[in-house]
Amino acid sequence: MKKLVNDPLDVVAEALRGMAAAHPELRVEHEQRVVFRSDAPVRGKVGLVSGGGSGHEPMHTGFVGPGMLDAACAGEVFTSPVPDQVVTATRGVDGGAGVLHVVKNYTGDVMNFEMAAELVAAESDIEVVAVVTDDDVAVQDSLYTAGRRGVGVTVLVEKIAGAAAEQGLPLAEVAAVARRVNARGRSMGVALTSCTVPTAGRPTFDLPEDEMEIGIGIHGEPGRRRVPLAPAREIAEMLVETVLADLDVAPNGNVIAFVNGMGGTPLLELYLMYAEVAAVLEKARIGIARNLVGSYMTSLDMAGCSLTLLEADDELLRLWDAPVATPALRWGA
Repeated sequence: MKKLVNDPLDVVAEALRGMAAAHPELRVEHEQRVVFRSDAPVRGKVGLVSGGGSGHEPMHTGFVGPGMLDAACAGEVFTSPVPDQVVTATRGVDGGAGVLHVVKNYTGDVMNFEMAAELVAAESDIEVVAVVTDDDVAVQDSLYTAGRRGVGVTVLVEKIAGAAAEQGLPLAEVAAVARRVNARGRSMGVALTSCTVPTAGRPTFDLPEDEMEIGIGIHGEPGRRRVPLAPAREIAEMLVETVLADLDVAPNGNVIAFVNGMGGTPLLELYLMYAEVAAVLEKARIGIARNLVGSYMTSLDMAGCSLTLLEADDELLRLWDAPVATPALRWGA
């Protein structure tokens, strides 16, 4: 294993120290490993909290800031944040308008966010609503989930719901927007290599040079099948066709197309993949209203990519275009 680390056991804590140094516009609570926007809580605004295991950066800590999350909890690598972290984050962003939890559908995340919400309810009058993302069409159940996994659409939920909260919408409406994004978005990924967890020191799974895993999870969970390595054009066709088969986009409809790198894929290859995805969508008479290309929800150093398509309407596009100022997403501000 070759990684830029000191002690593998200290990776998360030391990364958060680096994040605090690089982004003084954020406030990092190091003991609980929670990243806040510096002006949290914002009085009268719905607070947005998310979080998950580390190793998926910039998800979630890189999305903290105006127009997106108010706080993010950083668990150990590929491990859910504990309830105390979520409680700290929830209290810290409560501006009197309630708090929305954005939770990926993994058993540990769902359970710990639910426990945190119960603890907050028992000790305060903060209203908490949770929206669980479950957009992965690859598998129905996996090693870590009951039902579909929450993957790339989580980025879009956090951006669009974050804009709704920033514009002063009440909690019920912010939650409704988040649920609508989740309901109208679908994702699927492909892995070309495994990832290596620092404390393990070796690849999570073995994937021969001439094979790829279709429908991989962001923790290295198995996908639908293992197949021979194929050209990018064929991979794009496979991803788009599978996603569209589960997403009822009308002919001449529009989508937000998100081509996401898994951590070990150069941007050169991601743009190549985007070109192939765009060609397949054009053939299907589906327009791309907006796009996002880059590594935003990763799996450490895994090579591969995922595709997320979100059926867009005028309201969702308006919220997508709204200003955002976070370490990983920044426009219009």
